[in-house]
Amino acid sequence: MSIKPLKRHKALQPLSREHHHGLLLAWKIRSGLNKNIAIERIKAYTDWFFKTHLIPHFEMEEKHIFTLLGNDNDLVKKALSEHKRLAMLFNQTEDTKKNLSLIEEELEQHIRFEERVLFPEIQKIATPDQFAEIEEIHQSIPFKDKVDDEFWK
Repeated sequence: MSIKPLKRHKALQPLSREHHHGLLLAWKIRSGLNKNIAIERIKAYTDWFFKTHLIPHFEMEEKHIFTLLGNDNDLVKKALSEHKRLAMLFNQTEDTKKNLSLIEEELEQHIRFEERVLFPEIQKIATPDQFAEIEEIHQSIPFKDKVDDEFWK
């Protein structure tokens, strides 16, 4: 008998959709690197994605989601450390190709950790009132991509 995965609570679904777009970013980086696309083109897209999507996403998680478990929680400490590491990689200006490769790997691992480990733990302890507050604070916004240079195609 297999264990059925925990269905994502409605309040966390917008964050999970944002995670999907983060996984697509990792795929786009990987595709660009595999196609030997000019690093500057990939970096321009990742800079835009980081500023437009990841920074607000990280801030939402850190201010309103992770606090449900508390900053002393080991899973939260891991997620916060990964956010810090990813921000550092996105902001690096030297050895861009290596950093893009690290972003691609580490972002995907981070998202899988949040989806498979951290969010299920949050769902176990969050109250209906806490979920209602999350829903009030964070609404699902349609993803608008930067398509002026679709290097991944």
